[in-house]
Amino acid sequence: MLGTAQPTRNSARALSRLESQKTHLKTICLQYQLYLLLNSHFFCLLKNERGLIIFFLCAYVPKTAAGHCKWAEVLEDLEQIKTSKDIDVSLYTADTDEDVKCQEPVIRCFLLETKVILQECLIKNCSKTQDVLNIWKNGNAGLEINKLNSTTSAKCKECEEYEEKNFTEFIQSFVKVIQKECK
Repeated sequence: MLGTAQPTRNSARALSRLESQKTHLKTICLQYQLYLLLNSHFFCLLKNERGLIIFFLCAYVPKTAAGHCKWAEVLEDLEQIKTSKDIDVSLYTADTDEDVKCQEPVIRCFLLETKVILQECLIKNCSKTQDVLNIWKNGNAGLEINKLNSTTSAKCKECEEYEEKNFTEFIQSFVKVIQKECK
């Protein structure tokens, strides 16, 4: 009886190994077929002038389409929350006419204060909580893209050095700064 249990286990292992080999072989066959198909069509495309033009246009178009403002989503959400009656806070509001070298710290300040708005919305259960969260997430994602290229000037103010303003003025200034960034 013990002798019959052993081949069953081995058979199960062998079957499992065989199934994984079949899957691996199917993947290799599919990749090879795709390689042959792309290889033949790609080189045929490059043999004539029209094919070369299409190739270069296809390579160039995605770069121009990606040229839209990375802050567009933030601007849309700012428009959504600017008329909110649920939010009543005083926030450090950076100057919209700061030096170009201070642009990143200014945006960072606005995003820090957006975090304050988010906390306020979570406490009061605001109707615009999701929009505020989107501003904070998309804004931070936009800053992360530029993080490697950023250089902060020593003359840039800290966020707490700016004047506190009401929510409406804060949003108006934030919109101006983001619009300046999109130009």
